[in-house]
Amino acid sequence: MNTTGSSNTFAHSVNDWAPWLRLSLTPGLGPRAAKLLIDSLGSLDNMFDTPDPQVSLLLSYKQLQALKVMPVAFLSTLENTQIWLAADARRSIVTPQCPDYPVLLGDMDDPPMLMYACGKRQLLQPKAALAMVGSRNASAQGVRTAHDFAHSLSQAGLCIVSGLAHGIDGAAHEGALEVTTNGISPTIAVVGTGLDRVYPRAHHALAQRISEHGLLLSEFPLGTAPSRGNFPKRNRIIAGLSVGTLVVEASLASGSLITAHMANDLGRDVFAVPGSIHSPHAKGCHALIRQGAKLVETAADVLDELGWRAPATIPYRQTSEPISSQDPVLKALGFDPLNLDELLDRTGMSAAALQAQLFELELGGRVARMPGGLFQQIART
Repeated sequence: MNTTGSSNTFAHSVNDWAPWLRLSLTPGLGPRAAKLLIDSLGSLDNMFDTPDPQVSLLLSYKQLQALKVMPVAFLSTLENTQIWLAADARRSIVTPQCPDYPVLLGDMDDPPMLMYACGKRQLLQPKAALAMVGSRNASAQGVRTAHDFAHSLSQAGLCIVSGLAHGIDGAAHEGALEVTTNGISPTIAVVGTGLDRVYPRAHHALAQRISEHGLLLSEFPLGTAPSRGNFPKRNRIIAGLSVGTLVVEASLASGSLITAHMANDLGRDVFAVPGSIHSPHAKGCHALIRQGAKLVETAADVLDELGWRAPATIPYRQTSEPISSQDPVLKALGFDPLNLDELLDRTGMSAAALQAQLFELELGGRVARMPGGLFQQIART
């Protein structure tokens, strides 16, 4: 988008961002129509008071009428936003006129007209960002895999973008937060609520850490509650910010597949981690692989596909330890969930000895106890 206007890095002046707020709140005028306007007119100058005649060629009659009327929520949202900005120096507003507005969002047909930001705004212009998404109800193995991939890819210089959700999202943010340079951790959380709310509530502490070391982003006005319709909108920004999207675990009905398809539509790389054929969490990833997503088993696979050169002084974890070097219970368990009876048959151990060994492996983070009396090995990636 080509725009004119203020070039302040941080759009704190109300005159800079108020017109964008009004545009974003205009009913019936979504991001797609707004982009058409900006691309055609070049700026928001006089768009509301004396609309350019060209506007009538781009919008429907209802949209034209809506553009002329100040949105009902505009003044209250404007006031609330000013109060929110003044309360914390980490907070700012991002619009297409800002020089640090992410370039990759310009490839979208429906980029956000205004985003609320809290944290390290430098992360809007990373060398490269990678989306990591997956199941909210992730397995213990999936959580470990997401954490380790994010940690390794962050060490290699990529910024990890995700959605702050339970499961894979949270694990990806946690892995990236462990990599900090000059107080900045390379992770961006794009959320589906106003930035004055945290969803899920259990991630309040995680959101706080991201605001301190990474970056929180939302296109939704303050006070916006979580809503089913918000998350696909959130997902398009996750895909749009990133050079590629990595799906760690996903069912066939997962919203993560929507993000992956959005990335593919933008011409970005899509990666998927394969899993057990018996796991419902793997079916979405396997479907993506059949559709052309790149199968990856290590962080190195992602970096190689992107042509990314990691800093030579920073190692990244690549593979799990060989089965031959593992505990006999782990050998018997493999990587599919098994119940106690199946493990007894495979190991030939007594029930007491097996349960004692499983307890030790749980304490060591090598085995997870799953619903239904199942046990699953957690691979070290």
